[in-house]
Amino acid sequence: MNLKLKKLADTLCEQFDTIPMERKVLLQQMANYMQQKKVANELIQLVYICTHNSRRSHFGQIAAALAANYFHIDQVYTFSGGTEATAFHPNAIQALLSLGFEISTTQIEQANPIYKVSFGEDLYTMCFSKVYNDEGNPKDQFAAIMTCSDADENCPLIPGVSLRIGTTYEDPKKSDGTALQVQTYQDRFKQILTETLYAFSVVN
Repeated sequence: MNLKLKKLADTLCEQFDTIPMERKVLLQQMANYMQQKKVANELIQLVYICTHNSRRSHFGQIAAALAANYFHIDQVYTFSGGTEATAFHPNAIQALLSLGFEISTTQIEQANPIYKVSFGEDLYTMCFSKVYNDEGNPKDQFAAIMTCSDADENCPLIPGVSLRIGTTYEDPKKSDGTALQVQTYQDRFKQILTETLYAFSVVN
């Protein structure tokens, strides 16, 4: 993991006491799921779901990939999806770049490019907008982590899911085009990463 992101993770791990208890209860469900899979030596597949798969669900996918590496949990695979496909939003990408991620694509002129989001040498996850049951996402034995209330309400049934939890977050979209845009997106990713690190920290 690159030094800037390692320092960010170190700092956020010192802020677990800022997570409300009701959130910790939800995150414990995720931790219990991962612990059971780890003990059974099974794949830990996490699918982060939001309506457009453009901001918060990608943040979740990336945060989980980073947290797995940070805590040396090897069998973790992270994905994201939406109830509809749009594109990985440029404001979300910009926030990640500013925090220390490296992001590249060879499809910049396409409406929905595939991005390589790197957080260290040979450490990366691939991001593009897709529906949650896209052919590249797992079809069974996975945890569905709902990152927005709209998707949580409009996905009453997700086939093949082993665990479904609603760790919803406020949409940073509200800050688009304002002076608070960069800070709001950074803060939302940090919130998601803090809670994700907490969930991974109690897996042993």
